[in-house]
Amino acid sequence: MDEETLQFYRGHADAYAGREITSRRARLTVFLARLAPGACILELGCGAGGDTADMLARGFDVRPTDGSPEMAAVASKRLGRLVRTMLFHELDEVGAYDAVWANACLLHVPRPELTGVLARIWRALKPAGHFFASYKTGEVEGRDALNRYYNYPSQDWLRATYAAAGSWNSLSIESGDVKGFDDKMASMLFVVAQRSA
Repeated sequence: MDEETLQFYRGHADAYAGREITSRRARLTVFLARLAPGACILELGCGAGGDTADMLARGFDVRPTDGSPEMAAVASKRLGRLVRTMLFHELDEVGAYDAVWANACLLHVPRPELTGVLARIWRALKPAGHFFASYKTGEVEGRDALNRYYNYPSQDWLRATYAAAGSWNSLSIESGDVKGFDDKMASMLFVVAQRSA
């Protein structure tokens, strides 16, 4: 992960905890409907733990993680359970999860590193496991007004990158707009993939 971006989140953990984001709940509900009751879900970039709380309330076995120790501490306090501090390249499990939920976090992975991170996620999924991730769309990588790095992919670039990372039974990409921490609307790509069996 880009060091300046990581430091931004380390310094703004409490501010993030104060935000309640409801726009992604519909996508989370649709994603969870794909899974068996009690499925084991790895959450990457859990932030303040809002999605984790929703998944736990629905009876899923969630393993929340975040790359920022400060954010993990905020989420741990909210959830009443330990949230592991883990960077994406530290994921080394094999066939461990029914699903991976990575909302608005992989968009910070430098472009040259994204294939490797996606390959780690592919390996961590059980056969036919499901995977959600979202990205700010664009054509070239860059930084926003808060100096956070974004890989800003196009749909075609994302499809090629996922294909290079592993074999998928299905991969769908939808687009939409969301309001970010900077209060600006951003065009997003929402990717739902299923690992090959």
